[in-house]
Parts: sequence; C-alpha cells; structure tokens
Amino acid sequence: SGQSRTAPVIYIRDAERLVVIGSNAGNLRAPAWALNLECNPDAEVEIGRDRRRVRARIADGDERADLWRRFNEHYSGFDDYASNVTRDIRLFVLEPL
Repeated sequence: SGQSRTAPVIYIRDAERLVVIGSNAGNLRAPAWALNLECNPDAEVEIGRDRRRVRARIADGDERADLWRRFNEHYSGFDDYASNVTRDIRLFVLEPL
C-alpha cells in the first residue's frame, strides 16, 4: 500500500544492527510487516524514545544459521514454529542508515 504501519516485534541486537524474525507465531502465512519489508526495505524503528531509520535485508547462509541460534537462545519456540510450517521463516537484519 505504501502507507506507514506500526508493528511491535521482538528483536535481538547484533552490534549496531537489529534483527527481527518473521515467524508470525508459526502461522502458515508470513506476517504482513515482513512482506512489506521485502517489498520496501527502508523502515523506521522505535525502541523506547529512540527512533532511527534502517534498511532491512534478509539473512541467509551461515549468518542466518547463527542469528537463528541466537534468537532461540533469547526466545524459545522458533524451532517449533519452523517445524510446523513449510515456508521459510525470514530473519531480517536492520542496518542503520
């Protein structure tokens, strides 16, 4: 739609980058915000009172494996979600602009 949306998501920090996961609690469909980031990777995040512009990219390969492991260390359940869906659950790396 091109319209701004607000979606609360969990994240982990990776140095100055943030990482978010498009699990949608293991639903068959990806969350709308993840689909929007795929179409338009420029976004704004807000943590507390800090707002910043970021550009998203999808993690893959060894980076994805490492970030997936770290997400599961912080928040349990993502391995279970992945085993219940046929889609690839995307991990987005949000890099500051």
